[in-house]
Amino acid sequence: MSKILIIDDEKEICESIKMILEYSEGAFGEDYEVEYLTSSKGGVEELKKNNYDALLLDIQMPEMNGFEVLKWIQDENIAIKVIMISAHSSLENAVKATKLGAFDFVEKPIDRDKILISVRNAVEQSFLLKENKKLKVVLGEEGEILGTSNGIKTVLETIKRVAATEARVLITGENGTGKELVARAIHKLGKRAKKELVEVNCAAIPNELIESELFGHEKGSFTGAVKQRIGKFEQADGGDLFLDEIGDMSVHAQAKVLRAIEDGKIERVGSNTKISVDVRIIAATNKILKTEIEEGNFREDLFHRLNVIPIHIPPLRERKEDIPILIEHFVSTICEKNKFPLKSFDKKAIELLQKLPWTGNVRELRNLVERIVIMVPHDEITEKDIVDLIPHSSSKMDDILSVTNSFQEFKEKSERAFILKQLESNGWNISKTSDVLGIQRSHLYSKMKKYEIEKGSD
Repeated sequence: MSKILIIDDEKEICESIKMILEYSEGAFGEDYEVEYLTSSKGGVEELKKNNYDALLLDIQMPEMNGFEVLKWIQDENIAIKVIMISAHSSLENAVKATKLGAFDFVEKPIDRDKILISVRNAVEQSFLLKENKKLKVVLGEEGEILGTSNGIKTVLETIKRVAATEARVLITGENGTGKELVARAIHKLGKRAKKELVEVNCAAIPNELIESELFGHEKGSFTGAVKQRIGKFEQADGGDLFLDEIGDMSVHAQAKVLRAIEDGKIERVGSNTKISVDVRIIAATNKILKTEIEEGNFREDLFHRLNVIPIHIPPLRERKEDIPILIEHFVSTICEKNKFPLKSFDKKAIELLQKLPWTGNVRELRNLVERIVIMVPHDEITEKDIVDLIPHSSSKMDDILSVTNSFQEFKEKSERAFILKQLESNGWNISKTSDVLGIQRSHLYSKMKKYEIEKGSD
């Protein structure tokens, strides 16, 4: 049962909403426990004590108005989805509420279906956030950057120094090195940590939509713009904006980002109104931007604006002394996640893993450690256990590595051996094996064809 709190100085409104939510006859399959208070200060005290899934908050109230309560919720970092309600609807109020972190804005008189849908969505979002927090705790991935190598020490020292400032940061490094972790660490240690870090993956957004994503748009500004949208710059006002994979951003969008940095103002798509934003930008890329500048793919003036504090994360192959620490951490979190007894890698197994090229960096190391922990049944993992997961004609891993030109080949050999082992374990029953692997039979057949696997394969 989800807990809902209403704060509104009009008792009749509170009772009306409570009745809608508690006696909606399961219109959307929900079950709510609803409480209300007509005093905003009393509501603040209640929020301190209880764990609610959603809050319906009136704007116009004595003592503290709704915006003041919303600002208090943000400052206190209280995890609750807030739906603002008001008889005095205006675009200005809606924008202000959004900037302060409101989930939705509902007008009075209250529309039954609108409030039910809004509350349902708020509760779902609240549930997902709580589950995500639990998952992070289980996985042990709260953003800790692990390592004692000189390269990682330099990164950590730079993070501490820059976090206390307002300087823009450009994080560079290969895929899988942990650029997101560095960005989140800077935010967490910085002056703007009370606001959530707003993240944009520039590589994942089509060029025709990136401007709308960053700066927002007005209703009707282009086909499909059925309502106004608040962009990431506005959402990040007063906080940090993380532009991941900025090297993939279109040159046209780069020009607008540069203008926003220089002016401290943005314009939504379809509008000429300038909106002031106070944003600290943290950018990241796996590309060599100086090469991109030479090829005309990245603006040099934007590069210099972003590159106030450069942080380069070294690839894993350049800090192999960190691999034992990372393995220990990954083994601990993976065993806890899967409720396995704690396992360990012996010295030779670790030394073998330190010899690999790790083109996928820390992310690839974690994936391989997870595979090994799951596949090896005993508690101490040896060099032989790792070698046994790799198909080869020789008994020595060095023989394989000496003829393997890329880590992609290494991964393919490992996948072939894994599939072959599962087929043999399941008596070559395709249906049973595909269920064990968690893939469709057609996908398994494709893999068998790709790796030339057939009964009697070695």
